[in-house]
Amino acid sequence: MGSLLSGVAGRVRRGGLAAVTIAVTIAVTAVASAVVPLIAVPAAALGQGRGGDHLTVVVRHAGAGRDGTYELFCHPAGGHHPDVRGACRKLDAQTRWGRDLFAPVPPGSICSMISGGPATARVTGTWAGRPVDASYDRNNGCEIDRWNRMVPLLPKIG
Repeated sequence: MGSLLSGVAGRVRRGGLAAVTIAVTIAVTAVASAVVPLIAVPAAALGQGRGGDHLTVVVRHAGAGRDGTYELFCHPAGGHHPDVRGACRKLDAQTRWGRDLFAPVPPGSICSMISGGPATARVTGTWAGRPVDASYDRNNGCEIDRWNRMVPLLPKIG
């Protein structure tokens, strides 16, 4: 930019008003071409997309009206999940620094051998800036409890 202005000053001394007009036009065009792409490019084209947290929830064998694939966006809330705001609130309330909200039941856990039915779910995406790839079932008391902690992200069963 400094070299453009020094060029304008040199032209003023040598060429008069026409040279100044051309030099100023070039300087303005250079500045505008640097700024306009920052203004005109949509956020999606910059890789920012919708922003916020995004999860895809796939539910199987949970029963009529519960099975399906759902998209959930939080911060801002959106998507085609049955309870967008409720799911976002629940996840926000359970999110803690240094704790994996979607962690599986720890190995070696003592769980009641009760079956909660054939329902399964898979949650993938990004939450709190971290990748998510979690599977859920209802094969024992620990898994049922883990599922229930995720309602309404996952459907209420029973």
